[in-house]
Order: sequence, then C-alpha cells, then structure tokens
Amino acid sequence: MRWLAHIVVNAVLLMALAGYFHSIHLSGVGAALLASVILSILNTFIKPILILLTLPVTVLTFGLFLFVINAFTLLLTSWIMGDSFTIDSFGSALFASLALSLFHLIIEAITDND
Repeated sequence: MRWLAHIVVNAVLLMALAGYFHSIHLSGVGAALLASVILSILNTFIKPILILLTLPVTVLTFGLFLFVINAFTLLLTSWIMGDSFTIDSFGSALFASLALSLFHLIIEAITDND
C-alpha cells in the first residue's frame, strides 16, 4: 500500500513540476502515473548499482552526487517514456531531482507518525 501511495505522490509531483517548468513535458495523468511506476522500478533496480559504482564520488561530495544519480534516473525514465514524458536538458533533470527530493522530505516529515 505504501508503494502505491508513493507512486501517486510521485505522479502528482511530476505533474506539478511539468506545470510550472516549460522544460518538463507530460502528456497527461496516465503518462505521469506510468512515469512514476517506471521511475520507481529504476530506483529499485538501477539506482543501487549506480550508487555502488559512484561510491567514491558520492563520499567525496558528501552525498550531493546522489542528486546527479536521481537526475540520471529521471532522464532514463524520460528516454523510456518517449514523447509522453520529456525533459529538455540535464540541468532541468537535476533541478527536478532536487525539487522531488525536497518535496519528499517535506511529505515524509508531515506524515511521520513514529
């Protein structure tokens, strides 16, 4: 159930980012949900491999390189989705990864009931 909620939150955040920034394009709600599912799958399987391969750089940058990895997974999602979800540049993907991380941090802080 938590995974499904995470998918929906990601889809809403992607739609909000696409609405505010002209360099991120979504064709609709279905595309946002599919992009969110693909991003979740990439974060589950590809992101840990990328983190392991770039561990020295991540340690040297005190973890800031993780935003670059997140931007890469967003660009990979955009590439897989084709014309229904596009990000114009790596800078846009990097900014989107920063925004997504910030919003997820806020959402986790609000919903944390422990």
